[in-house]
Amino acid sequence: MTTHALPEADWQAWQNSWDRQQEEYLPDREERFRVMLEMTEALVGPAPKVLDLACGTGSISDRLLTRMPQASTVGVDRDPALLTIARGTFAADRRARFLTVDLGDPDWTGALSQEGPFDAVLTATALHWMRTEPLRTLYGQLAGLVREGGVFMNADHMPDESTPRINAAVHTYEEARRRQRTGEGRLDWGGWWAALAEDPALGKVAAERFALFGNPAEVRHDHNDEEFQDAGWHAATLRQVGFAEARAVWASPTDALVLGLR
Repeated sequence: MTTHALPEADWQAWQNSWDRQQEEYLPDREERFRVMLEMTEALVGPAPKVLDLACGTGSISDRLLTRMPQASTVGVDRDPALLTIARGTFAADRRARFLTVDLGDPDWTGALSQEGPFDAVLTATALHWMRTEPLRTLYGQLAGLVREGGVFMNADHMPDESTPRINAAVHTYEEARRRQRTGEGRLDWGGWWAALAEDPALGKVAAERFALFGNPAEVRHDHNDEEFQDAGWHAATLRQVGFAEARAVWASPTDALVLGLR
């Protein structure tokens, strides 16, 4: 279903609210975006044609177009509520377009037949819901969307299971920090979605989203939380499916940014 932007909503306010909610879980979120865009500019120049994969509200597109005004971006996602915010935010910007695409559809790349190939495919905190084999398949599909010399980058949760004591300590610390900040009145994941559903301009698309994925205010985990791959797996898989080089270019205690060069 294609969801059109509603002029009644305060798009920038919802973008800012989304950023604050995401930073509750990813305090280094802007750092990963900075490195991602620096690597994009270094490898494909200051005017790239970008696919913002699983784009959500268009966070990557926003930062891309601010840093590189000559760039263009196509965002794809399945979430009708987040796409509505993206479309509303960029309604007057001809450099950005947003398409409803289900990455679980084997033929999803067909929706981009008139768009590619791309200089860069960028995604962040979005593919962790995919299990190992579907993600491997997706990476193979992406190799066909990136031009020779182009790049793919994925910033996401990529834990190193060889350090269980470190991982446990980091998890305990971060959970305590989130509980404290939520107690100070900051919106967590479920609280953000509950607030969105109460907005008269966005309640309908929020209901569409809940019908597809469940209500995050009621179901905390609406994605895969059992199979995570470390950065080495991501890099090795990208090389296996056709990328000439691949490695991590940034990391935190829990996450990493892996770059594949075609």
